[in-house]
Amino acid sequence: MDPARPGIPYQPIIEALGNYPQKKFYNVSKLGGTKYDTLPYSIRVLFESSVRNCDGFLVKETDAMNILDWKTKQNNVEVPFCPARVVLQDFTGIPAMVDFAAMREAVRNAGGDPVKVNPACPTDLTVDHSLQIDFSKCAIQNAPNPGGGDSQKPMAKLSPLKAQPRKLPCRGQTGCKGPCGAGDSSRNSGQFSAQIENTPILCPFHLQPVPEPETVLKNQEMEFGRNRERLQFFKWSSKVFKNISIIPPETGMAHQVNLEYLSRVVFEVKDFLYPDSVVGTDSHTTMVNGLGILGWGVGGIETEAVMLGMPVMLTLPEVVGCELAGTASPLATSIDIVLSITKQLRQADVAGKFVEFFGSGVSQLSVADRTTIANMCPEYGAILSFFPVDNVTLKHLKHTGFDKAKLEVMEAYLKAVKLFRNDESSSGEPEYSQVVQISLSSIIPYVSGPKRSQDRVAVNNMKSDFQACLNEKSGVKGFQIAAEKQNDIVPVQYEGNEYKLSHGCIVIAAVISCTNNCNPSVMLAAGLLAKKAVEAGLVVKPYIRTSLSPGSGMVTHYLSSSGVLPYLSKLGFEVVGYGCSTCVGNTAPLPEAIRNAIKQGDIVACGVLSGTKNFEGRLCDCVRANYLASPPLVVAYAIAGTVRIDFETEPLGVGINGKSIYLRDIWPTRKELHTVEEECVISSMFKELKEKMEKGNKRWNLLEAPESTLFPWDLKSTYIRCPSFFDKLAKEPVSPHPIENAYVLLYLGDSVTTDHISPAGSIARSSAAAKYLTNKGLTPREFNSYGARRGNDAVMTRGTFANIKLLNKFIGKPAPKTIHFPSGQTLDVFEAAELYQKEGIPVIILAGKKYGLGSSRDWAAKGPFLLGVKAVLAESFEKVHKSQLIGIGIAPLQFLPGENPTTLGLTGREQFSVLFPQELSPGMTLDIKTSTGKVFSAIALFENDMEITLYKYGGSLNFVARRFL
Repeated sequence: MDPARPGIPYQPIIEALGNYPQKKFYNVSKLGGTKYDTLPYSIRVLFESSVRNCDGFLVKETDAMNILDWKTKQNNVEVPFCPARVVLQDFTGIPAMVDFAAMREAVRNAGGDPVKVNPACPTDLTVDHSLQIDFSKCAIQNAPNPGGGDSQKPMAKLSPLKAQPRKLPCRGQTGCKGPCGAGDSSRNSGQFSAQIENTPILCPFHLQPVPEPETVLKNQEMEFGRNRERLQFFKWSSKVFKNISIIPPETGMAHQVNLEYLSRVVFEVKDFLYPDSVVGTDSHTTMVNGLGILGWGVGGIETEAVMLGMPVMLTLPEVVGCELAGTASPLATSIDIVLSITKQLRQADVAGKFVEFFGSGVSQLSVADRTTIANMCPEYGAILSFFPVDNVTLKHLKHTGFDKAKLEVMEAYLKAVKLFRNDESSSGEPEYSQVVQISLSSIIPYVSGPKRSQDRVAVNNMKSDFQACLNEKSGVKGFQIAAEKQNDIVPVQYEGNEYKLSHGCIVIAAVISCTNNCNPSVMLAAGLLAKKAVEAGLVVKPYIRTSLSPGSGMVTHYLSSSGVLPYLSKLGFEVVGYGCSTCVGNTAPLPEAIRNAIKQGDIVACGVLSGTKNFEGRLCDCVRANYLASPPLVVAYAIAGTVRIDFETEPLGVGINGKSIYLRDIWPTRKELHTVEEECVISSMFKELKEKMEKGNKRWNLLEAPESTLFPWDLKSTYIRCPSFFDKLAKEPVSPHPIENAYVLLYLGDSVTTDHISPAGSIARSSAAAKYLTNKGLTPREFNSYGARRGNDAVMTRGTFANIKLLNKFIGKPAPKTIHFPSGQTLDVFEAAELYQKEGIPVIILAGKKYGLGSSRDWAAKGPFLLGVKAVLAESFEKVHKSQLIGIGIAPLQFLPGENPTTLGLTGREQFSVLFPQELSPGMTLDIKTSTGKVFSAIALFENDMEITLYKYGGSLNFVARRFL
């Protein structure tokens, strides 16, 4: 939408920017007077967007005035938001682009012009979620592929580093002395070289490239081999569709690249200025709010509509002001701050609200700290957590090489529209819906787990808390291990040595996830701790699956140029690649001997990772306890080999000369961290990253792809398939059909996540998806993962509710099974749904509280839709997922307050009928009848007229597609 087009309602407030008369902007601060001045900064961004995009149809003048009147209208009105751009990652990006390709096909078939089907909103797609850890330092040989995929060549023939490069003198101006080369990084090699600190594996200052670690190259080769067809489709998309750019593999994860490279802070189009803002298909898009950019994650279905020019509709939110005061403990990392804020904001009930930070403590947090906190907001339920731009932000942008002239224009514009926060004065603080006060001084180191990210455990209480978990009944924390078995020890032979496994033993330790990698201080803390540990003679047991998967190559620059990367490698934390791996369930399997020992002794084995999600069974089905921790603590626990340790009184291990080494002996001080940061966090590193992105990936550049207007679908393909969402595309909508005599496909409990609904990890060999792929002639090694096959609706439909941890009350134990009631058979969920569809019987889902928690995944709605699910009846919904259900054409129905299947006497074995009136209205109550004669009421969770319209049209995709006819 042209922001300065003639005839728009608010054209009179377009002004020139002070000393930059060629720059124009909407001076929205003049519209509202004192009302505008008291608005939270995040609401000011919404207001500017509504003014700039006001067209009288999608965005009306009343919408802008409602936002301006936020103080009285919050929670009472729906408002549209037109973000400046869209960010996709490939897991949800590929189905979006497949849908665009299918839409072109459908528009052509309906007599329209397919060339018109293009994103209207600037869109960046980052290929990052396909990374799997096939190779890590302890599994570099003979590791089977967890996703089942295979490359074009046998694993044994993967190209090693054959040619040793010339050792060039480093031309860097900091830290790196002498030639840069890869030293021996094996944990069990001989005497570690004294020159290790002066021989970083990667140096950003060389004019000629140096080799990347062997594991990175091997994982890259595997990725391009198994994902070639998907990558070719992305390449076709980049050539054919306008207004979209594809960030190739091995650049970094979507939200990390969004932060480091794509973020503008202030957009400039034809000399017109407006705030940068973004929506994305990843729930951690919120990271950019730490840079003062309004953004959050929405469903893939909503994102596709935004790409086509539709606004995001949201209830004008409450804004919780989070006042930060005091100074954090030297031992507390950003993760400790994140976990503390997570707990306090959960207790404050910020679900569905904006959080905005203010107070003296804010200026003490770096942008890296802020983005870490902002990135975790989906875990405490907020829509976003916003840090307004201030002097700290500008200083960060300057250090990253931001153009000085643009920086001056940015500052002038933000101050003109009062979007710049003056951290030296609190007299002009906005008014908030409520204020939560958090003292940074009270924060101590924590970990989170063993099953949920909100369950914090103080590090000094870890040993006793794990003991309590062993005693506690099975549930959200407990494992219910009999007292006489809690000290069981299982001996195991591995690589010629005997080790002993017991409850609490560490078997996976992963330094991973954008949450930590965006902050060099916590990553460098891990590296400095590793350096001190190696120098003290400490080691990590070789059977522990260790890995280091940075959010971007820039983090490797931090670690290598500071001289700590070889120490991490020495302990087994070697860079395995760039992208989402362990966090989304992509990890190499444990050694068979270790798996067998764990199962034989019924051991509660542990994974420790510096990620954001620790759902049970996510890492490995035999790793029952998973803890989230800061990177240095991940390394510390890996060295200890167990979570049953009191760091204050018990040593991590025995070092040189038999000396006991405690955590306090190797923990880096804040002064050490700040010194290294000053030396390593320099603008040339960001420049190097930008050049890498602009240059692209060699394999990607050489990849061939078709250039036809319509995609040439390959009927034999098991990756890319034309979906059936547009089969009934018609110009006019039809009234919603009543749901008559529907059976319950699944009867689920509380906190069902999108991982339960649509898994992203490996395809189990006994699953319905595996049967389909086998029938297509694929071997288990060629299955790959669900995430990689999101462009194939047949695989994804079969993968819906295929999570091994799915607890269906009809079955009574975790299993992806259900009962087909007409026949009484216990079947895979897909097989039962397929049978119901053949019989012409609709199905619904019964669920408890917080249905649809977790990542924003479009297939968590598309999959149930293709299974024939007409409605989900739950006690409550996660907001993003609820919107996705409406966006695909599934009715979200909510029990009345205080009611649930138990209180209503429902068994789930009844048949249910729901009658929709001719005219639906937001939040209306519907009557539901059962085959037993019982009648009860439920709320139809349509929040506005737009959602009702989308539902009537059969979802947002069909609604938008009709505009091209």
